[in-house]
Amino acid sequence: MNILLANKFYYRRGGDCIYMLNLEQLLKEHGHKVAVFAMDYPENIETPWKQYFPQNMSKLMAFTRPFGSAEVKAKFNKLLDDFKPEIVHLNNIHTHLSPIIAELAHNRGIKVVWTLHDYKLLCPRYDCLRNGDDICELCFNEDKSSCKTYKCMKGSTLASLIGYKEATTWNRRRLEKCTDVFICPSKFMAQKMAQGGFNSKKLVSLCNFIDIDKCKKDTYEKENYYCYVGRLSHEKGVKTLIKAAQKLPYKLVIIGGGPLSDELKNETTNTNIEFVGYKQWDEIKEIVSKARFSVIPSEWYENNPLSVIEAQCLGTPVLGARIGGIPELIENNVTGMTFESRNVNDLTSKLEAMWQHTFDYKEIALTSQKRYNSESYYQNILKIYQ
Repeated sequence: MNILLANKFYYRRGGDCIYMLNLEQLLKEHGHKVAVFAMDYPENIETPWKQYFPQNMSKLMAFTRPFGSAEVKAKFNKLLDDFKPEIVHLNNIHTHLSPIIAELAHNRGIKVVWTLHDYKLLCPRYDCLRNGDDICELCFNEDKSSCKTYKCMKGSTLASLIGYKEATTWNRRRLEKCTDVFICPSKFMAQKMAQGGFNSKKLVSLCNFIDIDKCKKDTYEKENYYCYVGRLSHEKGVKTLIKAAQKLPYKLVIIGGGPLSDELKNETTNTNIEFVGYKQWDEIKEIVSKARFSVIPSEWYENNPLSVIEAQCLGTPVLGARIGGIPELIENNVTGMTFESRNVNDLTSKLEAMWQHTFDYKEIALTSQKRYNSESYYQNILKIYQ
């Protein structure tokens, strides 16, 4: 089968990119021919498909790209002509590539499958946060004007107007018409899509997978610390985590960088909290696998965070916020615990409870590796393709 995968970036930038790279490898291992369509970005992995990539988006292109630029249409059509895919599998394509590529494929009679990594089809901001703080669902209906009213796009009137125009141009009816299946990595995502009016018959809930071989270990011994892995940004809830962590005597290792990095370091007075910065997978694996548990303190509608899946496959239980798709991944007192998102007191008490609780680390790893293995995912994705 000829399968074309599309995502705006083609390197390990975030969960959407990692998912697509893993899927590309998985499909090739099963004998499929796979092509890639992405923006020509400096950090991209080298690929022979680069000749079809539209150029890196400039600030000026922000006025044209979201609506389907001439370059994107020309290069994508050329790729369709040359590769002749039977399936076009979209990922994170808004703004930089735009859903125009779904229409181009659909108009040729090609099946279009779309894995949703965030809430962009419901919320112009993608994260359902008003002004980057309060949970907001005002744009889940046909009227997207709240995006302009609250200047949801970076607090900018112009950016919010573009976001509004993009959302109304690529409205639910137009997106549904050119997409055969929307893959929702969490049941929560599927529920929100249905709430936003999308046809439930086109929604399939399918949890993400990972390369479990990279998580396999000989021993599951732990050291006396817990950890956080992720971007240091507001919606990730790291501020809330640090407020709770500073009340306790246990060591916390924070992996990652982001816009709040300097602020968080300056506000942290507890010497038991260590910031180790951005790390590659081999270093992340070492730290997470030896941690007594990992914390996902998110304050937005997380979809299907790989940080939970990877930690559990390493035999590390997870303390996760009860928000978005996170609770679906955690079996209470078996693979971790949950706490009320944004609640410092509840988080503090659950950190204490996680530290005191006895977990079967090896069993967590073996069960999780079985649950999230690539072969199971392949059988499910093949059914969707066929």
